[in-house]
Amino acid sequence: MLKVLDAINLTEKHLAKKGIESARLNAELLLADVLKCRRLDLYLKFDSPLTESEIIQYRLYLARRSKHEPLQYILGKTEFYGLSIKVNSDVLIPRPETEQLVESILNSLNNTEEEITILDIGTGSGNISIALAKNNNRVKITAVDVSEKALKIAQSNADTHGVSERIKFITMDIMSDNIFSLSHKFNIIVSNPPYVEKEQYSKLQEEIVKYEPEIAVTDNANGLKFYERIIEAGNNLLNHNGKIFFELGAGKSGSVQKFFLNSGYKNIVIEKDYSKIDRIICGVKK
Repeated sequence: MLKVLDAINLTEKHLAKKGIESARLNAELLLADVLKCRRLDLYLKFDSPLTESEIIQYRLYLARRSKHEPLQYILGKTEFYGLSIKVNSDVLIPRPETEQLVESILNSLNNTEEEITILDIGTGSGNISIALAKNNNRVKITAVDVSEKALKIAQSNADTHGVSERIKFITMDIMSDNIFSLSHKFNIIVSNPPYVEKEQYSKLQEEIVKYEPEIAVTDNANGLKFYERIIEAGNNLLNHNGKIFFELGAGKSGSVQKFFLNSGYKNIVIEKDYSKIDRIICGVKK
């Protein structure tokens, strides 16, 4: 008979041997999902035995995590800005640092009753758009992505959180000229673009290289291609005094700032994250 505490302890040791960081936390979260309870509730049932079906499910989860498949893909969800966001291998897993991007945009919005139009480029799971829509009922968002599979996940997330009426999802490759076919101009453009350089991609964690969509991680160039393209497009897509907000890859702030300046943007602001890394940049169209 395998009890909850025994299962956690055995799994922690196994995952640690496989090089999984935060092995006990992983063990607890996987078991909590199997038992359909909160992680904290596990501490109330340490002596409870697992059923045969629960053991089978837990072993399946363990086998996947042992191969470094991301925890979020196994669970099928992650938390972002206080929201449960559905994810699978078709979308990049939302990171905590991207919450700062959402926070920066929300803090920039004025208190008027006017509608705010936002273009979210490379929406992935829809996490940025959905967080913005849930926290400000004046925003109306066009969210684009090159991946139709990603947009299905994004649409499902928007439906789950009751904001699908204010977010329009469009399949679009922003590196082609059809980005200029969008029918109106925007107050804000936001993007967390693929910013990992081609030569750095293979050096990333196994969880990323083996499982997350490559097109959402690297531009297969210098990590700057999408920034330059979006800033250039912003001259046509933004209203007067419209803003572009980007999440920055480490070491990219100087180059992106130059792109803004060369394209005539003003009031360029760079924000650091909690690790003192330049993480958010905003430029204003003249």
